[in-house]
Amino acid sequence: MIKFFRKIRQKLLAENKFSKYLLYAIGEIVLVVVGILIALQVNNWNTKRVEQKEEIYHCSLHDYVLSYITLKETY
Repeated sequence: MIKFFRKIRQKLLAENKFSKYLLYAIGEIVLVVVGILIALQVNNWNTKRVEQKEEIYHCSLHDYVLSYITLKETY
């Protein structure tokens, strides 16, 4: 894939089509930025999912300990 893009870039430069090359370069930069933003969003979703799981675990553990303590106090 990189070879394909390299050939396009070299062809545009060889034909002295600088404006098309510049447009191509800007398009490549935009694609990279969009890819990075998507990766960051996926990472944020994953972090939020893990935090929610941990919160649920801590809440259930807290409830279990409280019920255990109240059971111990009744006996």
